[in-house]
Amino acid sequence: MTYHRPTSLAALGAGALFAISAASSVQADATQPLWSFGNVSLNYLDWSSGTERRTANNAAKSDFLFIELEGGVGFEWGEFYGFVDLENPTNDQFDEASDGQDNLRTAAKVTSHIYLGDSPFSVYAHVYDFRDYGFNAREQDQILGAGYRHTFDNGLWIKPFLGAARVQSDAYTGMNGYMAGWVAGYDFTAFEQNFSVTNWHEQTFDRDDDYLEQNFVGDRAGVVGTNGALSLWWHPSELITTGVQYRYANNKLGTPNDYQNAMIYSIKLNFL
Repeated sequence: MTYHRPTSLAALGAGALFAISAASSVQADATQPLWSFGNVSLNYLDWSSGTERRTANNAAKSDFLFIELEGGVGFEWGEFYGFVDLENPTNDQFDEASDGQDNLRTAAKVTSHIYLGDSPFSVYAHVYDFRDYGFNAREQDQILGAGYRHTFDNGLWIKPFLGAARVQSDAYTGMNGYMAGWVAGYDFTAFEQNFSVTNWHEQTFDRDDDYLEQNFVGDRAGVVGTNGALSLWWHPSELITTGVQYRYANNKLGTPNDYQNAMIYSIKLNFL
C-alpha cells in the first residue's frame, strides 16, 4: 500500500486537523512545567565540638562556608530536583593552614521521580557527586529504585524511596547495597509570617565490605549509614528565604562508627 502525503491542510480533513491539534496540545502540556523554583544561597556549616573531637583522626571535620545553586521543576509526568555546592570558595585546592580540612570541594545532587501513570508511585533515581580537589578524591553515589508521593490533609507531604545503590570512587567502584529514605515538608504560618519545616533522610544498608574498608579513614565502617538534615525556614518575602538546618550523619562522610552533627545557617535569594 502506497502512502501519499497530503499537499495541503485542506486535504487532511476536519478529523485529521483535530487530531493534530490535540496532539500538539498534549505535547505542549508535557513540556509545560506545573511548578518550578530556583535559588542561590550563602551558607555556613558549623560542626559541633563533639564532632570535631570524634573525627580528629577519622576524616577530620572543620567549619566551612559554601555557596549553593538549587532548583526543581515538576511536570504532569515527573519531577526533578538538584543542587550544586561550592565549599570553601575562597580557598586554594589544598588548604595548607588546615592540613587539607578546608580544601576547595564541590558537591552536587540530582533526583527524579518519573510517575507511573496516575498512581502515587514512581521510578526514582538520584546521583550524588562529591569531589575534594586538594586530595584529588571523588565519590559518586547512584541510586535507582521506586518512589512514592503523598500529601496529607493537613498539608504535610512526604516522598519516600527505596533503591539499589552503586558507587563510583577512587578506592572502590561497584554495587553497594541499598538506600532508603525520604524528603518531607510542611508549610505553616506563625506570627503572621510564613515558615516551613523540611527533612531529608538517607539510610544505606548492606554495603559492600570492600567499600566499607577502603572508603573510610582509620577503620572499617559499619554496614548501615545514616545521612540527613532537619530544617526550619522563614520566608519573609518571595525574594528572600532564611533558615537553620540540623545536619546529622553516622558511618558517612568518610568517618567510620562515629556520629557527626552540625548546624547550617542559610540565606537564599529566590529567582523562580
